[in-house]
Amino acid sequence: MPSPAPERIAKRLARAGICSRREAERMIEAGRVAVDGKVLTSPALNVTAESQVMVDGKPIAAPEEPRLWRYHKPAGTITTARDPQGRPTVFEKMPPEMPRVVSVGRLDFNTEGLLLLTNDGGIKRHLELPANAWLRHYRVRVYGDANPAKLAALAKGVTISGINYEPIKVEIDKEKKDGRNIWLDITIKEGKNREVRKIMEHLGLQVTRLIRVSFGPFQLGKLPRGGVEEVPRRILRESLGKFFKDL
Repeated sequence: MPSPAPERIAKRLARAGICSRREAERMIEAGRVAVDGKVLTSPALNVTAESQVMVDGKPIAAPEEPRLWRYHKPAGTITTARDPQGRPTVFEKMPPEMPRVVSVGRLDFNTEGLLLLTNDGGIKRHLELPANAWLRHYRVRVYGDANPAKLAALAKGVTISGINYEPIKVEIDKEKKDGRNIWLDITIKEGKNREVRKIMEHLGLQVTRLIRVSFGPFQLGKLPRGGVEEVPRRILRESLGKFFKDL
């Protein structure tokens, strides 16, 4: 089996679960990282499987295999490691046996549903990259007069405050209507900040509940609120194996 290709030192540190790539660069600048006995002064270095990498004088662990988890984010939590306002974060809710993970994209404070978590920066970037156009599917409860023609017109895209949004598919759930409250099924290809909420507000609709039920091939399913479950290796390989040789 051929040896793994060389990789940037910051990526190696991230894959070993030490820190994020950005934090790794700061550690290097502080003189805390050495490779083959030489203290680094720049992150512009590729390392191989044979390279001896040390942080604070201690060898780092072998890189972890890429993993992915589904998490049912509750409303009222923020997708960040630390919040200056002291609001509860999703990472505070992780079970103690979870390794260091990062989120694939974000869900805003009041949005609930499927949030993907991974220990691998490559998977994170691949799923977030707009060019890969992974579909995000939402269940949305709105209050107001939902105009079917205006909702259908979103299939051509829309521009709001100078920002262009890609075509959006919207279907009205006619079986779940209570006065001016109505449920919509919405599918988008992007992940712009508060995209669904801004588009609904543009149409004069108030979002009263927003649930992401799928991201690409990964489904929320019956995962309970606050629950976290690792995506089986077989499913991860079937879904992303053609993009990542080490799955």
